[in-house]
Amino acid sequence: MRTDGSQISGIRLCAIIALGCALGACMVGPDYRRPAVNTPAHYQELTGWTAATPADSAPKGDWWTDFHDPLLDQLEPMVAVSNQTVRQDLANYQQALAQVSLARSELFPVFGVAGSATRSGGGSAIVGTPGTGFGAASTGTVINAASLEGTASWSLDLWGAVRRLVEQNVASAQAGAAILANATLSEQTLLAISVIELRLADAGIDLQQRTVDAYRESLAVTEHQGEAGITAAPPSAVITARVALETARANLIGLGVARAQYVHAIAVLVGKNPEELEIPHSTVMPILPAVPVGVPSTLLQRRPDIAAAERNMAAQNAAVGIAVSAYYPTLSLSAAAGFSQAPLDGLLHAANHVWSIGASGAETLLDFGTRRAEVAAAKAAYEAAVANYRATVLTAFQQVENDLSGLRILAEQAQALDVAVRDAERGTQIALAEFQAGTVDYTTVAQAQEVQLADQLSALSVQQSRLVDAVALIGDLGGGWSDTQLRDPPVTP
Repeated sequence: MRTDGSQISGIRLCAIIALGCALGACMVGPDYRRPAVNTPAHYQELTGWTAATPADSAPKGDWWTDFHDPLLDQLEPMVAVSNQTVRQDLANYQQALAQVSLARSELFPVFGVAGSATRSGGGSAIVGTPGTGFGAASTGTVINAASLEGTASWSLDLWGAVRRLVEQNVASAQAGAAILANATLSEQTLLAISVIELRLADAGIDLQQRTVDAYRESLAVTEHQGEAGITAAPPSAVITARVALETARANLIGLGVARAQYVHAIAVLVGKNPEELEIPHSTVMPILPAVPVGVPSTLLQRRPDIAAAERNMAAQNAAVGIAVSAYYPTLSLSAAAGFSQAPLDGLLHAANHVWSIGASGAETLLDFGTRRAEVAAAKAAYEAAVANYRATVLTAFQQVENDLSGLRILAEQAQALDVAVRDAERGTQIALAEFQAGTVDYTTVAQAQEVQLADQLSALSVQQSRLVDAVALIGDLGGGWSDTQLRDPPVTP
């Protein structure tokens, strides 16, 4: 069997590629291992050991439905679609996916094709018979040349620099996915809090309206007592009752400012202009849900901000490998094959076939500490990512403990205020009855009404704080999110 030069060159190219693939199995730099963090066995605010709640009872996705508020059910799904903060993080995640595809493409050869064609010739001349005076024009020589060539080049990933880059970009894309989930959860919890504040603003308006009605009734009684000449209702009492009514009316009007601002904030959160959203006054109040907490160890898998910090660690660890690979030589392969002919006729004949194959390598011998500094910088960046991860975990534990303590203490305060409100309402009724009987002056009624209003406002404030803490606890527990959602990102075509 006869073997020509092109076959030999092909065999050599295959051998070099096989060698490159074998050497490409090497990967320098440290392999990633998630650092350990100190995780308590249970939350301090929960008595004794608290077993993990089964996954089917934890909030998932539509966690806001546990508040049984129709406005929340209507608006919350719009956050993931129309909220501009979420859309920004979505675009950042899509950019990270493109970077993954870009890095993966560097693992493969680059193929190309090139062609050229030229036509050239000399100047014209006069050709004639000597002595006759006659001649003819003659053109110079015309040359046609052409070439058609396919090329291939491949920078071998001998020490895993490109694979470490892929590893880094994959981890960064996963961190981007976690950041996107965290932004969505944050904006959803902010919307829930804004809706709760709106509902409590409506409840405050209703309370203030009832106060205005009560003060109007007290003023009528005071004026009637004064007209009857009862000593318990002097003119000063009428003035005091009128001032109380006018002040209550002014406060009622002022509550509209806060309500309007809550509506505007809700509109922006769902991606609308403030004038595009109208929310009518409602007496519906969200229901305080029972939030399954679980054990602290589950928090590491349920919070997207913790997952983002952990993936950033993995990306920085891969960056160390990229920096270390700079100590090793690089090797590139190139090949070309095609046809070249002058003149143009018969370009694609076998006799005009040309080819080339080559390899090039490079190694830095002296860089005055550049590579050493880059490795040191990469390691320092990794240590910073580790510290950030552990700090994020500690902050998560702190936030959950704060939410739990807030819910516990506010529940006790709500019980005490319920008793205080009932007693204050009873006290106002008694004071008004005694005033009508002429046994006490109007000051007693005014003081009883002030105490009642203050206790009722405090009760509303505590109710709002409990609902807000419940939303915060759901958000701080991850809102039903899980790090199992962070799979290998898809390749962008």
